Amino acid sequence: MQTIKRLNTGKNWSILVVFVYLGLILLIPAVSVFYEAFKEGIPTFLQAIQQREFIQAVWLTVLLSLFSVPLNTVFGLCAAWVIARNNFRGKAFLMSIIDLPFSISPVVAGLMMVLLYGRNGWLNWLVEYLDVRIVFALPGMVLATIFVTMPFVAREVIPVLEEIGSEQEDAARSLGANDLQIFWRVTLPSIRWGLLYGVLLTNARAMGEYGAIAVVSGNIIGKTASLPIFVELAYKNYQSQSAFAASVVLVLLAVVTLICKEILERYTRI
Repeated sequence: MQTIKRLNTGKNWSILVVFVYLGLILLIPAVSVFYEAFKEGIPTFLQAIQQREFIQAVWLTVLLSLFSVPLNTVFGLCAAWVIARNNFRGKAFLMSIIDLPFSISPVVAGLMMVLLYGRNGWLNWLVEYLDVRIVFALPGMVLATIFVTMPFVAREVIPVLEEIGSEQEDAARSLGANDLQIFWRVTLPSIRWGLLYGVLLTNARAMGEYGAIAVVSGNIIGKTASLPIFVELAYKNYQSQSAFAASVVLVLLAVVTLICKEILERYTRI
């Protein structure tokens, strides 16, 4: 009995430590942001999120997601299928390259874009030939976002494809189905929850990315500032109300993503 009581006491203390840690690191800072955003009233908050610079930052953040999520979804599906369905030399190396954005600092990723497409970059001749501006403009921000969000879909779909195996696809092929029919009617229904989970993570990272965007965007508020950049610039310019209002919007977007993630996990367990 004393042993069981000692184990229960240890478990309760562990749970308490986890809640205290989460409270100090996550909950109390999040609550403080909401308090600062709404302490002068809801009309002041609404006025802050109706500023032209704020709306432009939201639109720019949405654009970054609209470009990066579909492209990385298609790439992630192709990469996952190649890796899960084939054995070839260099497979482990390919998976390591896909994981590279997880280990490289986003600031370094942004710097790589500048070194490639900047005025003295390796590919500057191509940029001048095409007469487009990449660094300190939307194309550079899109490229940086694509880089940092690249692995999520592939990393979520690969384990699912390996788990379900290729027996059903082989059976469909033996019955005369072509590759496209097999993908839509056999493969996609089996991986749909893993795929959606990867898309959600990609979208969350795209909306919240700061480091890489800060290097390639030029940080011009009202022009090249996404929501995370807007928060920092507004706070540094003593526009605290605007900074906290934008932070609340980002937190709410993260909460929506978490709710969707929980729903998908429940379906996945089924």
